[in-house]
Amino acid sequence: MRVGIVCPYSWDMPGGVKQHIDDLAQALMAQGHDVSVIAPAADDDELPPYVTGAGRAIPVPYNGSVARMSFGFLSAARVRRWVRTGGFDVLHIHEPLIPSLGVLACWAAKGPIVATFHASFTRSRAIAVAEPLLRSALEKLSGRIAVSDAARKSLVEQFGGDTVLIPNGVTVARYTEAEPLDGWGPDGATIGFLGRMDEERKGLPILLDAFAVLAARRPDVKLLIAGPGDEKDVYERVPKQFRDRVTVLGMVSEADKIRAYHSVDVFCAPNTRGESFGIVLAEAMASGGDGAGQRHPGLPQGAGRRAGGRAVRQRRPGLAGARGRRAARRAGAAGQAGGRGAGGGQEVRLVDGGARRRTRLRDRHHERRGPRGGGPVTRIAGDAARVEEDL
Repeated sequence: MRVGIVCPYSWDMPGGVKQHIDDLAQALMAQGHDVSVIAPAADDDELPPYVTGAGRAIPVPYNGSVARMSFGFLSAARVRRWVRTGGFDVLHIHEPLIPSLGVLACWAAKGPIVATFHASFTRSRAIAVAEPLLRSALEKLSGRIAVSDAARKSLVEQFGGDTVLIPNGVTVARYTEAEPLDGWGPDGATIGFLGRMDEERKGLPILLDAFAVLAARRPDVKLLIAGPGDEKDVYERVPKQFRDRVTVLGMVSEADKIRAYHSVDVFCAPNTRGESFGIVLAEAMASGGDGAGQRHPGLPQGAGRRAGGRAVRQRRPGLAGARGRRAARRAGAAGQAGGRGAGGGQEVRLVDGGARRRTRLRDRHHERRGPRGGGPVTRIAGDAARVEEDL
C-alpha cells in the first residue's frame, strides 16, 4: 500500500508529533508499505529520502506553545503537487485542525483520508471563528484517530462524531541500549528533564522549585536538563548554593537524548496542561528508568505504577519536594539493588498494535491489504498498568 503522511510541524525541530510520525513511517516501511511524508522544511534542510519539504515554517503561538508550521500559497502548491503525483492509496494526516499542511492536504485530496489528533485543547475564539473551514476538512475524513482520551474528548466535545483511540508508540529497541553521557550515570540521585525550557506548560519552574527543596535535604541530588530555551534564565531560578548541581545541556541530538535518558534515575515530566499523551515519559521508561509526571488526562496512556511511572498532583514546593524525596529514595534503592529502574524497563512490553490498528483502519476504507507481520512500533503497557494515586 502507498501511504502519504502529513506532518504539521517543522521537521528540523524536536517534538512528540514529529517523532511519532517518523517512527510510524519507518514502522510501515518495515512492514513493506511505500511511505512518503510531507512536512514544513526549508529548501536547504537535510531530510530523509522519504520526506518532502513544503516550505519554510514560521512560528505560530498554539495551545500554550510556539509551533513551527507552514500555511500559505507556496505550501499549498507543494501540497497539491505532492498529493497529485503521490498516487497514494490512503492519506494519513496529523493534526488537521491546526493552520498547517493538514488542512491544505484535506482540501487537496480526493481519496481515503485518515487523521490522527494529538492535541488536547479547549474551545477558543480562534476555533469558533475557524470552525466552518475546519468542518470542511473534517467532513472529508474516512477515519479519525485520537492518541489519548484527552485528545479524543477535545475533538468529540468541539466537533462531534466518534474517534478510534490508538495510543502513541515508541520504538523500544532504540531506547533500551545506550551509554550515559560523559560524566553522568545512574547513581540513585539524578533527576532528569527533557522539554522546552521556556514554555510554562512544560512545568520546568515547578521542578526547579521542588529541586531546591530536595537539594537542601539531599546533598547528592543532581538535576540534568535538556531542551531548547534560555539557559541563563534556568540558572537564575535556582538558589545560588545549588546551581553547581544543575546542568543544562540545551537542545540535544536524538542520540544524545537517548543517552540523557540513560544518565538519570528519575525522569520528571511536570507538564501542567495542553499535553494529551506525554511521549517523553514513554521514551524514558523504554530506556529503563522511572518516570514521574503531574496528573493530567493524557498521562495514564503513557505511565502507570506497574510501568515504572508515578503521577502526582501539583502541590506547594514543600509537598512537591516530599514527592521528589520519595522518588529519589526509590531510585536509590533500585541502584543499590544493582539494577537501574527496576520498576520501569521490565514493565515495558512490545506491542505491535499501533501500526497494526492503523493499518486495519486504512484497510477498512480501501480494498487493497498491506502485508501483516511484526513491526517495531511499541507502546507502554498503560492499559494493564493504571496510574494509582500517590497520596
